[in-house]
Amino acid sequence: MKYIRVRALCVGLTLTTILTGAVCAQDFPTKNITVIVPFPPGGINDAAVRILQPEMEKRLGKSIIIDNRAGAGGAVGTQAVVRSAPDGYTLLAVASSHAVAPAVNPNLSYDTVKDLVPIVMIARDPMLFLVNSKVQAKDLREFVALAKSKPGVLNYSSPGFGSQTQFITELFKSKAGVQIQHVPFRGGAPALQAVIAGDVDFSVLSGQVSLPHIEAGSIRAIALGGSARDQRVPNAPTVAEEGYKDVEAIQWIGLLAPAKTPAPIIARLNGVVNESLADKGVREKLAIQGMTGLGGTPEVLGEAIENEVKLWKEIARTTGMKLGE
Repeated sequence: MKYIRVRALCVGLTLTTILTGAVCAQDFPTKNITVIVPFPPGGINDAAVRILQPEMEKRLGKSIIIDNRAGAGGAVGTQAVVRSAPDGYTLLAVASSHAVAPAVNPNLSYDTVKDLVPIVMIARDPMLFLVNSKVQAKDLREFVALAKSKPGVLNYSSPGFGSQTQFITELFKSKAGVQIQHVPFRGGAPALQAVIAGDVDFSVLSGQVSLPHIEAGSIRAIALGGSARDQRVPNAPTVAEEGYKDVEAIQWIGLLAPAKTPAPIIARLNGVVNESLADKGVREKLAIQGMTGLGGTPEVLGEAIENEVKLWKEIARTTGMKLGE
């Protein structure tokens, strides 16, 4: 009898939880929503969320407040979301560097997979291998030759320690056999500005931040990180064409919530983002920024994060890359 009473109580609690979640989703949102971007303004995830913002506000009937909290390669802003109430009112807009961080920083104060729940994959963007316009290299092969002729002299910028840019560049260095010094910044925009100013020679960054400056002639794209050429940079070969088939550089942008956020609220937010991404104006604005809108189920984003965390950890092990290098 005790077992039956306990089992009945558990079923009752489960049913109550489901019903409460359904009520929350029905009323959600009753106040403004904050989306934390764990990098400074101007980066790829910041741009994607700001493009979505008006359409999401229209569908939710509440304001979307974008809060840029940079620091520690995205860990500061991410930690703020992990510690927030799991009620759907504090969300996290990440780029794919989110899945890189655990590979180089085993001391993160949160579990990338367990402490956050996926909402939706927003967009993707092939990254570009860039040099300052004064660097004497028109493609990646020439840049490798230049770097080998000046070991340890050339340098590269990144949005911070543990960023995807750092990870990809370190992997590229190991494959190409070159020595290039790392200069970290706090975000993609300042990392790009360092290339434009000639303070650093090289970087791997999104088309979203770099295309206007490529068109202006202040920087040059010497390779493309995707599997196919891009008409926006017709003279840039793919990294695979340049002989580095194991080096891929593609960013994605995703929206996450704290773990234990009720499933009905996740479903509501997922639907709103998917509807917003279906808007022609949103797709066109993303395309102008070099991004392709994606959407889909929460599971698509969740699987991407889990798979990439494993992938980057394995690459970190084989390259010997550690935080702060």
